[in-house]
Formats: sequence, structure tokens, C-alpha cells
Amino acid sequence: MTSKKLVNSVAGCADDALAGLVACNPNLHLLQGHRVALRSDLDSLKGRVALLSGGGSGHEPAHAGFIGKGMLTGVIAGAVFTSPAVGSILAAIRAVAQAGTVGTLLIVKNYTGDRLNFGLAREQARAEGIPVEMVVIGDDSAFTVLKKAGRRGLCGTVLIHKVAGALAEAGVGLEEITNRVSVVAKAMGTLGVSLASCSVPGSKPTFELSADEVELGLGIHGEAGVHRIKMATADKIVAIMLDHMTNSSNVSHVPVQSGSSVVLMVNNLGGLSFLELGIIADAAVRSLEGRGVKIARALVGTFMSALEMPGISLTLLLVDEPLLKLIDADTTASAWPNMAKVSVTGRTRIRAAPTEPLEAPDSTATGGTDSKQMVLVLERVCTTLLGLEEHLNALDRAAGDGDCGTTHSRAARAIQGWLKEGPPPASPAQLLSKLSLLLLEKMGGSSGALYGLFLTAAAQPLKAKTDLPAWSAAMDAGLEAMQKYGKAAPGDRTMLDSLWAAGQELQAWKSPGANLFQILTKAVKSAEAAAEATRNMEAGAGRASYISSGRLDQPDPGAVAAAAILRAILEALQGQGA
Repeated sequence: MTSKKLVNSVAGCADDALAGLVACNPNLHLLQGHRVALRSDLDSLKGRVALLSGGGSGHEPAHAGFIGKGMLTGVIAGAVFTSPAVGSILAAIRAVAQAGTVGTLLIVKNYTGDRLNFGLAREQARAEGIPVEMVVIGDDSAFTVLKKAGRRGLCGTVLIHKVAGALAEAGVGLEEITNRVSVVAKAMGTLGVSLASCSVPGSKPTFELSADEVELGLGIHGEAGVHRIKMATADKIVAIMLDHMTNSSNVSHVPVQSGSSVVLMVNNLGGLSFLELGIIADAAVRSLEGRGVKIARALVGTFMSALEMPGISLTLLLVDEPLLKLIDADTTASAWPNMAKVSVTGRTRIRAAPTEPLEAPDSTATGGTDSKQMVLVLERVCTTLLGLEEHLNALDRAAGDGDCGTTHSRAARAIQGWLKEGPPPASPAQLLSKLSLLLLEKMGGSSGALYGLFLTAAAQPLKAKTDLPAWSAAMDAGLEAMQKYGKAAPGDRTMLDSLWAAGQELQAWKSPGANLFQILTKAVKSAEAAAEATRNMEAGAGRASYISSGRLDQPDPGAVAAAAILRAILEALQGQGA
């Protein structure tokens, strides 16, 4: 089936994309009658070398995103994955020449169509007396044996744009720029990996992968790679990529070894999430540093994509200090990252955690028996939540991500781990405060924040007294905090419904002679009834409030979990005869 794309028309998508970029960037102009973008300050380049690049569309932000002072002068764009027309390339060369530049360098990725079309335009321009040179960039490290066509041009081309742009901005001549970037291009390599293919507008995906496969060594036009490997962790995939790129038996390898200094590019091929991109970047840094490689600079982002391809490429460029100065040189190109001009390797990445404030003495601490009793209560709560994990997840799927059970199980395991470290505080106030911090740190999600708020507020009335009226006041304080910051109210189909129902029953603890178990039993039954009643409520808060009420035919998982916690507390206390 043809993939969905947000375009006006298949035929006009490349023109529209370039027009959109220029419309939003006052530093760019379109060349009339051509799919060409140029610096809007072209006349300021008199006496300098112009840099032109380009290729098929679909690689955004390449190539037009790298137009600017200190990088490219202009870009010629073809249709999606199609080399640009010779006439447009020649028009761009003429435009920069007529603006007073002293020569033009064409930076071309190594693909047959690009070589032919840029090469033909170069010959025509030279016949007109315009000084034009061309460098063909092939940084692909996928192929282990030499191919007649040579190495494909990939994301490393962007680094050549940067180096050439810095040289041109410094007033270096055409011949020297050509020679220097040709040397730099031989000291880098790029390798891509993808979880799936991409699809040209109006077409189907270019290749298919099974659920447990990834494509290694693919290009940027949706073409298949050199190997299909089994799906693995990010660490393993990155290790495979770096092994392949640096293996000396690979004819297209990068000669990176222990002690080498490199620029690392982690490039999103278009459809990878930023979360995954960060994980890949971390894996790449750790793996390279583990091999004794110094990462002088790291660029992470989308630089040269393949439409919506969910994959990444890694580029390694061997560098020394003079080359780093060119990489660090200022540029106004919109797609070049605001990169720190310091080494990645060798710097401290961790700041010490702040010290915990000293705990004030608590007059309500009783020690021994009560502490053991609380351990048994907490253990019962944890066992209950772990047993409900799948049930709560199933209830939560109706309202979104289906992780309510996982979140509560994470809290339970965190509490279990904490209990193994030593006895909990004997003071109820300190116990609730510690639990609050633990859940805020380990539980995650809105549930962690809400429980943390509840416990923090509930701890305050227990600092002075721990009798039944104080526990009722603690429940009141917790509920008030949840409503204040969570913005939920009773009847909104949230965990608050169960807790609120229980809190109303626990008001009876404030009466003289109140019976602990009778009132707590009534509170638990009210909480369970309230949880079940959420089945018929329309959600007024939380993620479920965005879901049609017709689809919410199960009780709220947060309310069910809260009622289950109260039931576990009751049964644990009854089991001890407390």
C-alpha cells in the first residue's frame, strides 16, 4: 500500500519543501525558475570562493539547511532521491559567478546521477570561462571489498561542507580548498543501520524487514544494505557498527584505533525517536571511549535523512587541532548544531548529588515493635501490587499507555529494596516522608508524583501525635494536596475517588472512643465501592479525560490500585492483631 505523506502533490513536493525553508529563513533566496536556494547576501561574497552542493530531495535538512556564512553558498535540489537537473546546476554556478565570486567548488556525493549532472554542468561552466572544481565525497564504510562505483556519499558530506565553508570564509583559494577537503574526505567513514525502509511520496516502501531484523550498511535512498542482522540492544548494534567501520580488513574502513581523536556524528535517518537517538549516542560514546578513542566533538541530530527511515548513521572523522578549528568555526547555517567547542572525552559528566538535610528529632518515634509492624504492612502492600500488575495494565490500556500496573510494580519493588537496606524509621512522619521521596524518585509517572504529594502532606500532622485523630488529619492533608496540585476532584474517575471515599469514613477516627478496625474496614469497603463506581463515570482529569467515555467501560486502574493498597493495609494490621 502507498504510504501516507503530508504533501500537496507528489510532483510538487520537492519544490514546496524548498519554498517552505526559504520562506522561513530570511538568509535564503530561491533562484527564479530553478529549484535552487542561495544565500541572500550573495553580493557580499565578492572575491571569495563559492561552495555549491545538492542532490535529491528527501535528505532534509541536507542540503539547504547547511547554506549560510561559514558553510554552503547555495544548493541545487532534485526531485525526491533524484539528481538535480544540469540546467539548474549551471544556473547556480552562473549566479554565484556573476555575484563576483572568484571560483566555485562543487561538493558532490558519490552517486552516478550526481557525478554525471554536476560534472556536465562543471564542464559547461568552465567552457564559459568560470573557474569550477568538483570534489566527489564517498564516505560509506559498508562495503568490505572495493566496488567499481566507489564508496557512496553519506552524512560525512556535511562535515566536508563545514570544513570547506570555514576555509572559504577565511579567504582561502579554490585550488587549496579543493586539495584540503579531498584529504579530509579520505579520513572519515559512515555506516547506517535501519529498523525499516522508507517510502518515496506516491510509492511503497523500498524493502521489507521482518520484525526481528535490522538492515546494516544501507544508503540514503531507501536501498537495501550489505547485511541483515538480528535485532539486538542499542549497545550491541553500535558495537557491530563500529567493529565493521574500523575493521582493517574492510577496504572502506576508517583507520581509527586506540589513541585516535575523532569527530563523531550520530545522524537520525529521519524516523527515529529522539529518545532512541540519545540512547544510540550514549552507546557510541561509551563504546568509542572504551576502545581508547578520544571524541573531540560529538554532533547528534538529523543532518542527512532518508525521508522517514527509522534508523541512524554513525560518522567518524579523524581530526587534529587545525581541522578542529575549521569544524568549530562560526556558521549561520540553520541546521548546523550549536555545538560546544570542547572535547567530549575527558570532561566530568556527573555532578555530586546535594546533601540531605539533617532530620530533626521526632518525639513520636516509638521504635522496636511499631517498626516491625510497619515492615509487615509495607510487605503486604508490595505483594498485593505486584500481583495486580497485569490486571492494572489491562485496565489502563483503555485510557492510553497501559502502564499503571507496571508503575505500581516499580514502586513495590523500590519499597522492597529499601526495606532490605535496614529497618524503616520508627516515626510515622519520618516513614511517610521517606516513602514519599522513594516513590517520587523510583515510581515515575503522574502516579508517583501524586503518591509523593499525598505522603509528604500526610506526614505533617503525624509529627506531633500519632493517635487516630492524627491519622484522620493525615488523610485529610494528603487528599487536600492531591486535589490542589493534581486538579482532580471526587467524581473525576481517578485514584482520588477511592481515597476520598475512604477519607470520609476515616473522619470517624476523630470521635472519642473510635474503633480502629471497624472504621478502617468501612473505609476500605467504601474505597472499593468507589473504585468500582468509576466504571460508570466520565473522566474529568488525567489522561483518560481525553478519551471518549464510551470507550471507558472498565474501572479506573488508579482507583483500583488505591483501594487494593488500603485493603492490604487493613489485612496486614488484622493479621498482627494491631
